[in-house]
Amino acid sequence: MTTSVETTAAEGGQQPTHQNVPQQSLATAAARNLATTTKSVPQMQGISSRWLLRVLPWVQVTAGTYRVNRRLTHTLGDGRIEFTTTGAEVRVIPAELREMPALRGFEDGGGLAALADRFVQREIPAGQPIVEAGSPVLEIVLLAHGKADKLGTGKYGDRTALGVLADGDFVGDGLLAGERGTWPFTVRAVTACTVLALPREALEEVTGRSAALRTHLDEFRAAPRLPQNRHGEAAIELASGHSGEADLPGTFVDYELSPREYELSVAQTVLRVHSRVADLYNNPMNQVEEQLRLTVEALRERQEHEMINNREFGLLHNADLKQRIHTRTGPPTPDDLDELISRRRKTQYLLAHPSTIAAFGRECNRRGLYPQGVEFQGQQVRAWRGIPLLPCNKIPVTEQRTSSILAMRTGEADQGVVALHQTGIPDEIQPGLNVRFMGINEKAIISYLVSAYFSAAVLVPDALGILEDVEIGHHDE
Repeated sequence: MTTSVETTAAEGGQQPTHQNVPQQSLATAAARNLATTTKSVPQMQGISSRWLLRVLPWVQVTAGTYRVNRRLTHTLGDGRIEFTTTGAEVRVIPAELREMPALRGFEDGGGLAALADRFVQREIPAGQPIVEAGSPVLEIVLLAHGKADKLGTGKYGDRTALGVLADGDFVGDGLLAGERGTWPFTVRAVTACTVLALPREALEEVTGRSAALRTHLDEFRAAPRLPQNRHGEAAIELASGHSGEADLPGTFVDYELSPREYELSVAQTVLRVHSRVADLYNNPMNQVEEQLRLTVEALRERQEHEMINNREFGLLHNADLKQRIHTRTGPPTPDDLDELISRRRKTQYLLAHPSTIAAFGRECNRRGLYPQGVEFQGQQVRAWRGIPLLPCNKIPVTEQRTSSILAMRTGEADQGVVALHQTGIPDEIQPGLNVRFMGINEKAIISYLVSAYFSAAVLVPDALGILEDVEIGHHDE
């Protein structure tokens, strides 16, 4: 009977059926009841490479606080101004006007509000000038939204790029200091821009009405301008190239009177395990150890996220404004990365979201460039100018598909970026991370407090730079 079924299947091209064939051996489903399976440890999809934690040098902070002493720096008021939007109307926040040098420290809210009310909103199409070189400076201009090129004239009359202006930047604030003259550069809109302009006549009118504002600006204009270097630090007087018995200048190095202090932050959670699970289900793997291992991985992920995004000490919020630049065209180009790494000596690492790295690769391909990778910590990674370009998925990507690229110099010896922790804490299982037994409650649940202590510090401003508002949604059509 079996032979005829097989012959028929072969002749007719049909598969043989075994529905009526009796089982002749033990099925695998039943056999598994007597077998010990080979199993993996619990897996976790949220574990990333965490390059930031791997490349930053860790500094021991015994007292829980790290003080960064620097030379005295004269604050120049080079911040960015913020705005509020109501429909199509944009207004400057009065207190934000203190970001301009001449208004630093001015506390009269009424005077600032009067200035803010006199700004006039303008819409500038892409490609049109916002200010023209050689024309009189008749207004203070705030760039509320958009991107603009700051252009100068070269030695032989050709056009030179002086930088890129974006949301929050301003020009013409010299009017507050009483300066008169012509624009030394042209500002041309790259995208459609929204600007707020304060005419000189309106400024003079508000100043005439506010005695407090007038007194503040007079004091600012009369204040002596102390000598300083290009970084804003108090100058150290030196003499060189002299001969004979010249009188040598006397000098000293002044320090900041209130240096910044970084307190260690903490990421914590309470791990709970039922005693029945801990007692009975520990073979072949210890349940408490596996629960703890995955909890520590999650804490380390949160630690890297905080070191990037925390508003107090995160790198994205602690880069000096002079070290923040914008792309010229939107997507990250080789020219943009060259500009970023040129702003500091010894750039050691570039960090970017994987989508940003892919966007940079597309721009290189468009230009016919194929950068060579480098071997770094036993792995082959992408690089630009020999600097490792490391992925970091903690750098946010906005809804508009923009992100940032970080450039760093690291280590105390190089006055760079450092990570902070304290080792030797009670019940420590990893550097700066401990697990403390909290007891067993009336429901027989065991609790463990898992804590990681950390922070990050930027020792000097040029140790960290950011390429901001990088557009990563551009694709070849």
